[in-house]
Amino acid sequence: MEARESRASRTHQAGSRTRSQPTMKRTSMSQAVISPSPVRIGRLSIGALGILALALGTLQTVVDPALPLLQRELGVSSGEAALVSNAVLITGAAVAPVAGKLGDRYGGKRVLVRLMAVVSAGGLLAGLAPNLPVLLLGQVLQGAMVGALPLSFILVRKHLPAGESQLGIGLVMALFTGGSMVGTLTAGPIAEGLSWHWMFALPTIAIIAMSLVVARLLPHDPPIESEYRFDWPGVLLLSGTLLAFMFGLVRVTGDEGLPPLAVGAIAVAVAALATGWVAVERRAASPMIDLRMLAKPAMWHACLLTIVITTSFGMVSFLLPQLFGVPGDGYGFGASTTDIGLFLLPGAIAGAVSDSVGGIVARRFGLRAVVIVGAVVTAATMLALVSLHTAEWQLVLARALAAMAAGVATTALLTSATAAVETKDTGIATSVLVVTRVTGIALGAQTAAAILDAEADSTTGLPAESAFVTGFVAAGLVAALSLLVVRITKKKGAHA
Repeated sequence: MEARESRASRTHQAGSRTRSQPTMKRTSMSQAVISPSPVRIGRLSIGALGILALALGTLQTVVDPALPLLQRELGVSSGEAALVSNAVLITGAAVAPVAGKLGDRYGGKRVLVRLMAVVSAGGLLAGLAPNLPVLLLGQVLQGAMVGALPLSFILVRKHLPAGESQLGIGLVMALFTGGSMVGTLTAGPIAEGLSWHWMFALPTIAIIAMSLVVARLLPHDPPIESEYRFDWPGVLLLSGTLLAFMFGLVRVTGDEGLPPLAVGAIAVAVAALATGWVAVERRAASPMIDLRMLAKPAMWHACLLTIVITTSFGMVSFLLPQLFGVPGDGYGFGASTTDIGLFLLPGAIAGAVSDSVGGIVARRFGLRAVVIVGAVVTAATMLALVSLHTAEWQLVLARALAAMAAGVATTALLTSATAAVETKDTGIATSVLVVTRVTGIALGAQTAAAILDAEADSTTGLPAESAFVTGFVAAGLVAALSLLVVRITKKKGAHA
């Protein structure tokens, strides 16, 4: 009797184990569906991302050498021309902190393809623009391209091993930088051989084609579950703050000016939007930008120095193409758009090289030394231009020196700030500094445009030579201000 019960018990247990196996397999299969291993991507997919980055870099920089041409074709002032180039930067400042988080939550490929649709619409609109307002709208939409880099990095990191992903990210970044050189070189021949509309349309066609290739080749990356809602109020308030600030800047610095009451109203609007954004971010469970990051000495020191350095560089970047384009029967050179692109190319190369070595130089010589040397080089170069701006090579050399100094210093500040925060906060810290860098360049360009407009001839609309001298002095003084900021932040750090 006991033997039969024992055999029955063993038979029941065996049956239970047998019946449980399918359940375990179903559970395993269910887990595999929920958390699939990432699909590896090949060289063709990486190449598609790289060529897309090349086309984006080209579209971003075609405006720089063509600004004098656009002013003549559209009949706009220096301040309005500065806004054409700044529109991309301002939209990019608003998009940069958002794109990465959207990519993490909803999938990098999904967000990238939709973002490229916005950029393509902007490029086509700029290519068909009959006037300045339509061109500005196209530039605003094109600013979404800034979000393509973090989204590309998300895709590379998700679908490649650590070692290969670093090479993939380097390739994408290098091709984006290379695209800036292509845009600088090709804007002139395209605008002069066809029309300025085609310098927007041709890169846009390449972007559309490569976006379709990326959508076809790249696998979908799974979204990441989150218990918190996306911080859309923070996104809208930050975007509104930046746009109101830049609108106020261009109106205040424009050739027509604004009455004091209007200036005060704009200032109040910017302050109200900024205050609302800070209040929202302080209460958000998952803020777009963690404001506690700015309390870290490394972060606010980096932000303060970055905006000073990039403001000076933004002034240089706007003044030199304008001076190249001034008719040669006076103090200018009467350079064509193609010639201006060639003159700016050494500066673009210097900026690309300095961006890549800034972190290495800072580790070798120290952050303070890099910032101080960069400030001294830029200030000395600008002061030299006060009297030495009668030959093209002088301006070419000045542009290259300023680009090298600004690139090394801002990259060094970026790497030092991100090293001072936790790994999980790297994206937030990078976003803050990207916004700061873009805002500084836009502020510098718009300030330089205001200086030129203030001393423009009422008949021809051309700025006087003294306006460029004033601009060079102002850019040098702003660069020298970095030395004071370094001294102040050093004392603050010592007290902290």
